[in-house]
Amino acid sequence: MNHAQPGISTFLMFEGQAEEAMNFYVSLFDRSEVTSIKRYGPGEAGAEGTVMHASFTIKGASFMCIDSHVKHGFSFTPSISLYVNCTSEAELDTVFEQLSQGGNVLMPLGEYPFSRKFGWVADRFGVTWQLNLPDPE
Repeated sequence: MNHAQPGISTFLMFEGQAEEAMNFYVSLFDRSEVTSIKRYGPGEAGAEGTVMHASFTIKGASFMCIDSHVKHGFSFTPSISLYVNCTSEAELDTVFEQLSQGGNVLMPLGEYPFSRKFGWVADRFGVTWQLNLPDPE
């Protein structure tokens, strides 16, 4: 099965929460949508109905995700995160609040030497997000 697309896509591997996470992420941002989803069927390697492969966009950026049918001893870590430049302070505040629910704040929303407003959070799925309000130019 070839899922190759031109360019580079971030690939997120979940264990049973791929669809929930993907739907949550696309609900948070403009220009975001699920573009394809293929589920495991009866007798296939993964649990029936879970995500074999899905594609989605967040603010126009391409992502893919799966529900791994193989149990593994690793998950997401803060050593890689999704960096989002928000279009407004309202967007930043809302997205930070939503991603923080059930997650872990790594850096609270605030002004930092590198940003007028920034926050870093690990969401309830373990994916980390750096949310920034860029200086207007």
